[in-house]
Amino acid sequence: MTWDVDSIENRDPEFIRKLAWAVGPFLERYFSPEVRGLENIPEGAALYVGNHSGGLFPADSFIFGKRVLEQIGIDAVPYGLAHDQAMRAPGLQQILAPLGGVRASESAAHRLFAAGKKVLVYPGGDVESLRPYKDRNRLTFGGRQGYMRLAIREGVPIVPLVAAGAHATFVILDDGAWLAKALHLDELLRLKVWPIALALPWGVMVGTIPYFPLPTRILIEALPPVYFERTGEDAASDDAYVAAQDEALRSRMQAVLTRLAAERGSRLAYARGRISRWLGDVTR
Repeated sequence: MTWDVDSIENRDPEFIRKLAWAVGPFLERYFSPEVRGLENIPEGAALYVGNHSGGLFPADSFIFGKRVLEQIGIDAVPYGLAHDQAMRAPGLQQILAPLGGVRASESAAHRLFAAGKKVLVYPGGDVESLRPYKDRNRLTFGGRQGYMRLAIREGVPIVPLVAAGAHATFVILDDGAWLAKALHLDELLRLKVWPIALALPWGVMVGTIPYFPLPTRILIEALPPVYFERTGEDAASDDAYVAAQDEALRSRMQAVLTRLAAERGSRLAYARGRISRWLGDVTR
């Protein structure tokens, strides 16, 4: 079945519930996730803005959606504004469309907000989702401010979502920006990077292909919503105002990402220490 990737009517709540039931237990056991701040999610239309990780396996997105479904309900589960290639990819389209995935556009966002829906965007897109492993704890929006203009123009609050650990499901050695340029992928597929990575089961992987994620602990935090004093077209056209709001939000999100990464690191060190001590006791 081929879906209309621009329609906001594809979402299937029953499909979402069945997928959460089928995949949820694996996600919970495999990633031992912790999701905080769901009480910060407001009623009505809102824009979730997150840091993007994991390439074609954004485990944090599925974990967040599952927890929101369980603790708040289907109305708080976001629709996703997704990259054109993701929405058209065979197999992936059949999952994203009934989940509420829509090809990213201002028109789609406007229709969703007008209907009182919540929308999820990852401003960093492919550049952030496929950033090198060494930058896994660095927010990488790449100068993109369209998300901020969108929220200001539509007059909806932003709910910042910050996740740590989701970019450790594989190891990107190089984002391959040079390779994407050489292959003209920006022109052909709107992709600015074509990574070289270590991933299961391939070993060395080039490009964006499905992979099996490494087990890693994922921490997610929803921050209190951001409301704007100025909204509408005039405010959205004010470059200085948009830039100031963008910088403030990114600074806030980076501070939380740094904190979560440090917390995650301390827990991993503790777990490794426990395992080492246990192995030492066993081998004595």
